Amino acid sequence: MARQTSNQSATDLLRKVRKIEIRTKALSHQIFAGEYHSAFKGRGMAFSEVREYHWGDDVRSMDWNVTARLRSPYVKVFEEERELTVVLLVDVSRSGLFGTAVQTKRDLLAEIAAVLSFSAILNNDKVGALFFSDKVEKFIPPKKGRSHLLHIIREMLELQPTSDGTDLGMALEYLTNAIKKRCTAFLLSDMLDVDADGNPRYEDALKVAAGRHDLSVIRVHDPRERTIPDVGLVHVKDGESGEASWINTSSKRVRRSYSAWFSTVADKQQKLFNRYHIDNVDIATSDDYVKGLMALFAKR
Repeated sequence: MARQTSNQSATDLLRKVRKIEIRTKALSHQIFAGEYHSAFKGRGMAFSEVREYHWGDDVRSMDWNVTARLRSPYVKVFEEERELTVVLLVDVSRSGLFGTAVQTKRDLLAEIAAVLSFSAILNNDKVGALFFSDKVEKFIPPKKGRSHLLHIIREMLELQPTSDGTDLGMALEYLTNAIKKRCTAFLLSDMLDVDADGNPRYEDALKVAAGRHDLSVIRVHDPRERTIPDVGLVHVKDGESGEASWINTSSKRVRRSYSAWFSTVADKQQKLFNRYHIDNVDIATSDDYVKGLMALFAKR
C-alpha cells in the first residue's frame, strides 16, 4: 500500500511538472524569448576575429600588429557575450500558501519562475535557484540544459520547507557570497519582511546585492491582503509567527487602519527599490502575470 501511494505521488508530481512545462515553455517561446533577450544583456563584448578593413569601419578597431605584418589594414571584430548566469531567489515561506483568488502566492511564484527559466534556457543561459524561508532551504547551482531546468521546476513543486518565516536579507547575502561573478538575479517574493513600523528589514543586503548583480524584484500579493472584507468578528492567525487574535472586520476604523498599513509597507518598499535603481513589478494572484512580466522587461 505504501509503495502504491509513493508511485501515485510520483505520478502526480510528474503530471504537475509536465503541465507547468507545457504552459510556461509555450509562453517563453511565443512571448518572452525576444523580450528577455532584449531586456537582459550579456557581460559585454568579446573578441571574435580579425578581418580586412572595409570602408566605414571604426579606425579605433584597427589591429596595428596584423596590419604591419601583412602590410594591409585589418580590424578586430567583437561580438556581444550573450551568455548569462540567471539565479532565481524563490520565497517558499509559509505566507506563500495564502490565496483567495485563482491560486496561492506560491503557485504564482512557481509559474513565473518557470517562465523565466525557460526564457533563459532558450537564450542558452545558465539557470540556478535559491529556495528560502528564514533560512536557505535549497540551493541549485546554475547550469544549462532541459534536464537541469526540470529539476528546478520539480523542486518548486515538491519542496517542503523546514521553516515558516521569511528572511530576505539572509537570502540576498547568500546570493552575494555564493555567486562571485555578476549575474542576472530575480527575487520572487511577497516581500513581507518588515519591522513593526513597516520598514523593510533587508535594505543593507539589498544594497550590496544590487551593486554586485543585475537584480530585479517580482513582488506578488493576494487582493485580500490589501483590504479586509466586512464579515464580522474573525479569528486570524499569522502563518509564519503563529500569533493569533480576533479582529472585528465590521469596524471601519479597523479596515482603514489595516489598508493604510499595507499601503505604507508598499510605499516604503518602492522608495527602497527606487533608491538603488532596482527594476520591479507587483503582480496579484488574480492578475495575468504575462502583462506584469512584459511591463518589467519594458522598464529595461
